[in-house]
Amino acid sequence: MPKNIPKDDQNIDLTLRPTSWDEYIGQEKIKGNLKVILEAAKNRGESSDHLLFSGPAGLGKTTLAYLVARETGGLVRTTSGPALEKTGDLAAILTNLSPGEILFIDEAHRINPMIEEVLYPAMEARKLHLVVGKGPSARTLSLDLPPFTLIAATTRENLLSTPLRSRFGATLRLGYYTTEDITKILNRSAKILNVKTTPEAMDLLARASRGTPRVANRLLRRARDFAEVHGEKVIDESAARRTLEMLEIDEAGLEPQDRKLLLTIIEKFNGGPVGINTLAAALAEERGVIEDIYEPFLMSLGFLQRSSAGRIVLPAAYRHLKVKKGDELL
Repeated sequence: MPKNIPKDDQNIDLTLRPTSWDEYIGQEKIKGNLKVILEAAKNRGESSDHLLFSGPAGLGKTTLAYLVARETGGLVRTTSGPALEKTGDLAAILTNLSPGEILFIDEAHRINPMIEEVLYPAMEARKLHLVVGKGPSARTLSLDLPPFTLIAATTRENLLSTPLRSRFGATLRLGYYTTEDITKILNRSAKILNVKTTPEAMDLLARASRGTPRVANRLLRRARDFAEVHGEKVIDESAARRTLEMLEIDEAGLEPQDRKLLLTIIEKFNGGPVGINTLAAALAEERGVIEDIYEPFLMSLGFLQRSSAGRIVLPAAYRHLKVKKGDELL
């Protein structure tokens, strides 16, 4: 347990990040698959197959990449799809990789198609093909790359091109965590932060955490702030509940924008179906934000359905919001 806790949230996130398989709570099937893949590669004396992690933000994709590196004894070079603007950006990274090193690319669905063309031979044959010069005097230069593992993370697997997706040795899809697992994560974080809590408070925060460790840790930090400001030495159920009220988060984890999305469909479009572009315009929100952040969680709760005709609010959402459809409260 660290003695000195960083003051800023970003460094606290790093402090709370698991550093071993035992500390990584949840996603048991994915951890089991990874251990098999890594152990087999180790026994053969090879680098692991390239890995693709997909799932909503905050579920631990980056943490898994660092745990894979720790297991294989390699270093991690981190970049993101939007950061790779030119083929030279990727070429510079690839040519500086050491044997056994891991290249982690976040937001892989935003990789430029021209960058992908450079990745294909690098992933398949460990070759880097560069075009030197222009016009008739241009020539192709082929460089050998050391054994490396590419780990990509994405929140929108459907936006990855088929050729890129097919070159990964394994695609591992992370799902939302159970309330039980989130509670365990919160208890671990509370110990690291030297925060005293009650089981009732942890249960309440876990249920409001959207099944997401990143959200859970954020709520715990805000509850800690609330308790400190009000001179309370323990985060109890009352402090946790008042923290959620302050943040306008209900016990199911719905935030103001979640409720606004559901109520917009109910009130303006009679519960749906409504097309995503129409919904985005009505909410004054980016389509990608709705699809990446709000919809996956609402669908996991059974509050929202995607259909070929558009988005539909389901009966469970009416009951949660205490809204009537017609003359009846569903």
